[in-house]
Amino acid sequence: MKRIALILIIATVTFSCNQKAEKTETSSENQKLSQGNAPAQEASTTIENEKKFNPEINSYIEEVVMGFDSIDKERKKQLKKLALFIKSKANGGEEAKITYICTHNSRRSHMSQLWGMVAADYYGIEGVSTYSGGTESSAFNPRSVACLNRAGFKIEPKTKGENPIYTVTYADNKPSVEAFSKKYTHKTNPSENFVAVMTCSHADKNCPTVEGASMRIAIPYVDPKVADNTPEEVATYDERCKQIATEEFYLFSQVKG
Repeated sequence: MKRIALILIIATVTFSCNQKAEKTETSSENQKLSQGNAPAQEASTTIENEKKFNPEINSYIEEVVMGFDSIDKERKKQLKKLALFIKSKANGGEEAKITYICTHNSRRSHMSQLWGMVAADYYGIEGVSTYSGGTESSAFNPRSVACLNRAGFKIEPKTKGENPIYTVTYADNKPSVEAFSKKYTHKTNPSENFVAVMTCSHADKNCPTVEGASMRIAIPYVDPKVADNTPEEVATYDERCKQIATEEFYLFSQVKG
């Protein structure tokens, strides 16, 4: 009887060890499969985004997302604050409304609005709406229009006059948006529960309170206007466009993360 009992104990222990070994092997194989799928998932995301956007914008984005290290620590700190606002809205099931403000709504605020729109779409952040406005209105500067076209947007005039309305598209399967210069209080912009992003130091200084904003944050850029009618004009506008795009993509990468 003792011998039979001993055999039964040995058999039970052996069976238990075999089960643990099988579980370990299965877990290891699943982990390998999961790790092996990660590059495939990243590739799938890349392919999906390539289908979304104009080819020229895809190439531009590839450069932009490699440039996050060029953003200094203080600007990253401000961008992370903005990312937290967007996340808090998403977590609460609310729309995150962002209004980019500069003095004339002619250059930097338009670039920020349009790149913010594309970046949110690229990272799959839903419930985000981007707007722009000025402390006064002028016109969407044709130099800004030209540099955004060079980056891959398709921007066409819809009306004529001193302050024409433009239609802007960045993908064939996305609706166009209208762009024109306006005050931040214009009826096409949100009147409450939005974040005001001050994209120029002049507007930041002269507009300390933004009516209706639930948050105000300063992320100013040097005005490319300084190079108007000089040999450096195109390069300066392209540089500012790239800087703004890089920071908008960094912003929404933080929201995604």
